[in-house]
Parts: sequence; structure tokens; C-alpha cells
Amino acid sequence: MFQTLSQKEKNFLIIFAANYIGIVMIYISRDVHFCAAHKLYNEKWSKEKNEEVFGACANENWHGHNFDMTVTVKGPVDPETGFVINFKDLKRIVNEEILDKVDHKNLNLDVDFMRGKLTSCENLIVEFWKILEPRIKKNSNARLHCIKLKETNNNYAEYYGE
Repeated sequence: MFQTLSQKEKNFLIIFAANYIGIVMIYISRDVHFCAAHKLYNEKWSKEKNEEVFGACANENWHGHNFDMTVTVKGPVDPETGFVINFKDLKRIVNEEILDKVDHKNLNLDVDFMRGKLTSCENLIVEFWKILEPRIKKNSNARLHCIKLKETNNNYAEYYGE
């Protein structure tokens, strides 16, 4: 049976077995930055209720943030490369799948995967997970562990895919 597996499948089984017998799990992270505008506004509510709940974030003329995001993946170290995932590959995935789509954009109007959703930090981070998790899994033996999205110096969300 082992002979019929692809090399990637064999590598995965070897790494899985190594983890099972006690090889450590390594966590690596990539920090990125992007700027985007948005408005928090629930169309089902009155203007007054939106202003009461969302405050300045319901401004009809939008507002912007300088977001900081940390993407953390986990996995065993590949014995052939010494990597959990090549940082170059992680950078490319995050840039192509997220930054190219949200940087200097209006999250409500310009970002397809946010159409029809409230553009809160919480909703944004869940959508990022849905995009990044399968792409990272497809391109490496690493698994997405956590995304941290910092909307301001004081406010951030973390998501672990749960």
C-alpha cells in the first residue's frame, strides 16, 4: 500500500508519525500590514440605531484603519528543508489571497468575499481564515493555527478556526 502513495502523501505520513511519537510542533508567524476603509452599518436598522451601536464606525462617508495581521501556522519541521513552511511561500499565499484583495480598498464595496456582510473585524478574520486555511493546507504540510487582526492599537481579534 505504501508504494501507491505520492511523495507528498508519504512525507505527510512520516511527519504525522514523527509528531505522534513526540516530535515537537513548531509555530511560525508572518506579520503583514494593510490599509482599508469600511463602514459598520446594519441595513435592517434605522440610522439612529446604527449610530447608537456602531458610533463613528457608522459614518456614512466611511472611515479607515491601518490593520496589522499576524498569520500563524503550525507543523513539524520537514527534515529535507528544515522548514514548517517556506516563509517565501507563506508570504506569497497571504499576499495573493488577502493583501492584494483588501489593501487600499473599501471593504464594503471592493472586496468580493465581504459583500453582504458586516465588515467587523470579527467577520473579516473569519473570511480570511476560510480563504487561507485550504490554500496553506494545499501547499504544505503546515496547518493554519491562528490569525490575529489588529484594527487599532487597542482593538484586535484572534481566530483559531473554531
